[in-house]
Amino acid sequence: MNRSAPKYRADIQPPGATRKETAQVLTLKGLARRRGDDEEGFTLIELMVVVLIIAILIAIAIPTFLGARQRAQDRAAQSDLRNGLTAEKTVYVDNQAYDATTANMVGIESSLNWNNTKGTGVNVLNVTVGDSATPTVVTGAIVCLDEKSKSGQIFRLVDIAAGTKAGTYYSKGTACPAGPTEALAVSGSW
Repeated sequence: MNRSAPKYRADIQPPGATRKETAQVLTLKGLARRRGDDEEGFTLIELMVVVLIIAILIAIAIPTFLGARQRAQDRAAQSDLRNGLTAEKTVYVDNQAYDATTANMVGIESSLNWNNTKGTGVNVLNVTVGDSATPTVVTGAIVCLDEKSKSGQIFRLVDIAAGTKAGTYYSKGTACPAGPTEALAVSGSW
């Protein structure tokens, strides 16, 4: 027998098989072998399915990312308000009155943009001070801080140090009035 001859030939038949059956088996094996050699890339349908899956994932991710960005901008404004209130309480402890003087507040907390001292117009922490009137007048006992976040939402924080409505009040949507009063003592949330 010739060693270089192919392993399967039509003239070599398995026991109990006819020549026609052997030829059919060899033809099917040859087709299967050639088909395996022809599959070297992806079909157009497979590529389109992958692109569709990626598009669906992007459609889900973009709104989530944009919402996270807005929440982060709002949290930055809220953080500025809390830091501003801490600075104002420091002044109140020393003087028994809140202070809206920009230069004094910059001296206590220089990282904040008090009344647009940095001239950027971004993350401006506005401060107004008023008097508490219940039960007696206490000068400089009310401080109102507000800031507009980069997302456009206005956040307000009011602290009343003396009187029957003493406490800290949070709200959003409106800025502080020129002369804050105890009428701002409305419970809200951010």
